[in-house]
Amino acid sequence: MRQGLALKIDVHTHILPPALPDLGARYGSGGFVRMEHLRPGSARLTIDGAFFRDVPETCYNPALRLEECDRHGVGVQVLSTVPVMFSYRARPEHALDLARLLNDHIAATVREHPRRFVGLGTLPMQDPDAAVREMERCVRELGLLGVQIGTHVNAWNLDRPELFPVFQCASDLGACVFVHPWEMLGSERMPKYWLPWLVGMPAELALGLCSLIFGGVLERLPRLRIAFAHGGGAFPGTLGRIEHGFHARPDLCAVDNPVSPRSYLGKFFVDSLVHDPDTLRFLLRLVGPDRVALGSDYPFPLGEEVPGRMIETMADLAPDVKDLLLAGAALQFLGRRREDFLP
Repeated sequence: MRQGLALKIDVHTHILPPALPDLGARYGSGGFVRMEHLRPGSARLTIDGAFFRDVPETCYNPALRLEECDRHGVGVQVLSTVPVMFSYRARPEHALDLARLLNDHIAATVREHPRRFVGLGTLPMQDPDAAVREMERCVRELGLLGVQIGTHVNAWNLDRPELFPVFQCASDLGACVFVHPWEMLGSERMPKYWLPWLVGMPAELALGLCSLIFGGVLERLPRLRIAFAHGGGAFPGTLGRIEHGFHARPDLCAVDNPVSPRSYLGKFFVDSLVHDPDTLRFLLRLVGPDRVALGSDYPFPLGEEVPGRMIETMADLAPDVKDLLLAGAALQFLGRRREDFLP
C-alpha cells in the first residue's frame, strides 16, 4: 500500500489458482471449467470445449495483483473464487473436492500476504451438510474470514429450509457471507447485448435479498454479517414496490415473516459497485455509509477499473463518510480492526 493514503479495502475481488487440474477427467463428468494458458498475460476458461471467458493474469498471479493494488492505492483485497467455479450442479462429492482445492489455494495466498489479502471460501451448497463442514474447515483450519455463495442453489432460492443450517453456521462461527449472482434467471431470453450481466445480475441480487427477508432468515439470524455484490442489484431501486407489495398482499408476501422489508435496511451490507454517483448517494441514504463497502469486481471489465476512484472524486462526501466506504464498512463486515492490516 502506498504510504500516506487512507486504507482501502476491496471486498469484491476474484482469484483463481495459476492452473487447474483436468476437472472433467478428475470427476468423470462434464460441466467443469478448463483453464488453458494459450498466450502470455491471460488464460482461457472453457466449459466442455465451449469458450466461457478469458481472464487476465492478475486473476491468478498474486505478485502482479499486488503491483496493481499498489498503483491504485488498495491496501487489502478480499479474495473469492470466480462464481463459475461454484459447481452447484455437480455431484456433491465432486463439488466438495473442488471447493477444498480452491479454498486451500486462497488460504495459501492469504498466508503469504496476511496484511494484503483476506480470504472467503466457496462451499458445495447443493449438499448443506457438506457445506457446513467445509465452512467450519475454512474458518477454523484455514483462517478464512467467511464464504462467498451464489444467489441461488440450482432450483433452491436462499430461503430454502435446507440451506438455513449454512447461514446459521456462519452466524455461529462469526463468519461473513458474500452473496454473488451466478447463472442469471432469464438468460435464455437474453442471448444478446450482454444482458445476463446487465439485467440478470441485478435481478438475481434482488431475488436473493427478498428470499432472505421474506423467508425470515435475516430475522432469525440477527448477528449474521451478510453482504450483497453490485450494490444489492435491483433491490434498492425496487424497495418501494417490494414494501408496498408486503403491505398490500400480506397473504402472499408475509406468509413466512411478518416483519416489514424496510426494517432490514442497515442490517445487511452491500458493496459500492454501482458505477454512478447519484446511485451511490441514493444507496447511502437508504442503508447508511457504514453498510456500503468498497467493491470493484477486480479484475473483470464490468468492475471499477481503479477501485474507489468514484468515491474519492465525489466532492460532496465528507471525509468520514469516504473512510467508511473505503475501509470502515469492510472492517465491520469482515469482523476485523484497522490495526490488523496496517504495516
